[in-house]
Amino acid sequence: MSVTGPAGFIASGIACGIKPSGDPDLALVASTHGPVPVAAVFTTNRAAAAPVQLSRRHLESTQGLARGVILNSGCANAATGAQGLLASQETCRVLADAIGGTEEEVLVCSTGLIGIPLEMERITSHIDALVSSAGSSRDDARRAATAILTTDTHAKEVLIEADGFVVGGMAKGAGMIAPNMATMLVVLTTDAKVSPAQLGAALRSGVRDTFNELIVDGCTSTNDTVVILASGAAGEVDPVKFESAVTLACTKLALLLAEDAEGTTRVASIHVTGAASIADAKRAGRQVALSLLVKTSLFGSDPYWGRIVSELGASGAEFDIDRVSVAYGGVVVCKNGIEVDHDVASVSDHMRLQHVRVTCDLGLGSAEATILTTDLGHGYIDENMRTS
Repeated sequence: MSVTGPAGFIASGIACGIKPSGDPDLALVASTHGPVPVAAVFTTNRAAAAPVQLSRRHLESTQGLARGVILNSGCANAATGAQGLLASQETCRVLADAIGGTEEEVLVCSTGLIGIPLEMERITSHIDALVSSAGSSRDDARRAATAILTTDTHAKEVLIEADGFVVGGMAKGAGMIAPNMATMLVVLTTDAKVSPAQLGAALRSGVRDTFNELIVDGCTSTNDTVVILASGAAGEVDPVKFESAVTLACTKLALLLAEDAEGTTRVASIHVTGAASIADAKRAGRQVALSLLVKTSLFGSDPYWGRIVSELGASGAEFDIDRVSVAYGGVVVCKNGIEVDHDVASVSDHMRLQHVRVTCDLGLGSAEATILTTDLGHGYIDENMRTS
């Protein structure tokens, strides 16, 4: 049931006319019992879109309380100036009138093309219908998850049943995905009873090694937002178990984003071991994951380990070519910087799988990190050579 799985939440998704196709493009996730603790993380892009700017202000104003999140797809409302900010403000105001409370208790998200003015009347004139259609069923959650999609091919949802509480979530994202979030919108809900501070800490921890370590094309968007709301209906919970459940939900959604990335045929986990520090492990892994040469090798199912070693050496991480090893699917193909005899057929079979695992052992320490990435092929180019 994703976002409606935890008690205390309703959701809906409808078409309001932003998308020329007539597909659903307006979604709502809201609390059924007034303002609840909320936390969010946003894009690091300094060209942050109007909805990101406004949601940040609202979180600060309410000190971490919200009644709901409204999301539109088909228009990012980014690089739209004062008019864009006004559109986001009016969206929050009208929704607050419909569900009760103040506009500061509403967070707003948008996704789509940058630089195009948002026709806010299309949204505001449909908010009553959005609210009246909201419910707590599985179908209601799916409608919300579908209404936030852009170039995604299907809805992305998750439900984690933990020790006496539940975490649900929905996500969208298929391109402009780089470290420290992506062209993604994610809404998580939980029935755990936690404070805004606890919620924020768990969310930041959950995002750190999941959405923040996902790379599709190295581009950081203007609209990235991950929000979590907590109804408290399940009562107090173990904070360690709660953080683990949030991280698991983020992990599953990040993998769904990678699998459905624009033009993707293959997902690869770049596991760096033996690094001198965690920072070095991440630095080396990101360099490999961002490499266009590595990505095209993945698309062609070609285990060209030389490209891996080259990127590790260029990453800025502490590196010694005489100590580095590379393995595909657990089969070592390079050891101490040179090729070694290996089972070529096993490596070839592994490279044709949807999920490929590349292990890079730097041989310099005990630190490790894993970066999730995708291949790069014709489909990505076909999708991004056009703007409509």
